[in-house]
Amino acid sequence: MTDIAFSSSKPSFSPLRLQTRSLGWQAGAIVLGTLFLALSSYMEVPMVPVPVTMQTFAVTLIGALYGWRLGAITISAWLVEGAVGFPVLAGGAAGVQHFLGPTGGYLFAFPLTGALVGWLAERGWNGNRVMLAFAAMVLGNLACLVLGTAWLAVMIGAEQAITFGFLPFIVGGLLKSALGAATLKLFSGNKSETAKTAS
Repeated sequence: MTDIAFSSSKPSFSPLRLQTRSLGWQAGAIVLGTLFLALSSYMEVPMVPVPVTMQTFAVTLIGALYGWRLGAITISAWLVEGAVGFPVLAGGAAGVQHFLGPTGGYLFAFPLTGALVGWLAERGWNGNRVMLAFAAMVLGNLACLVLGTAWLAVMIGAEQAITFGFLPFIVGGLLKSALGAATLKLFSGNKSETAKTAS
């Protein structure tokens, strides 16, 4: 049981194998990752005080494919872009004020979320084991919600924060986790087919 859940780190946890690539490749991956995160921010359903976006899907997927270190770096780079004025946050928003308002806790939680999912992916919770991949995605979404809600509670009170910043996002988090796990499985399946063809 322990061997399944926390097996040692393996170079092939991700079909991208970025940990074996040059710094140039990794820098390119960071740029592409921030673009993917920015695109996910434009897929938005407006809600008050926190909108529903595909950001957590992108954050957890980046973590799972990039690993915990490069995933956290990529997500942090995207947040820096948003803070300095690039329109990459939810709905094309930008500016440091978003890190101080109701969404601040969720934004600060994103690198931690990506790192958590990446850390689990490196230990076997990845596309090769789809149910563990789903569990990793759920834990990532839950961590983001808990940290974001805690921040929101300071601003509007715990009851309001849970009502408006946690409960409405549970179903979406489960759906995005399932989509993320399926995407990882698809990536891993393609990698296996390529390896079979090559042999």
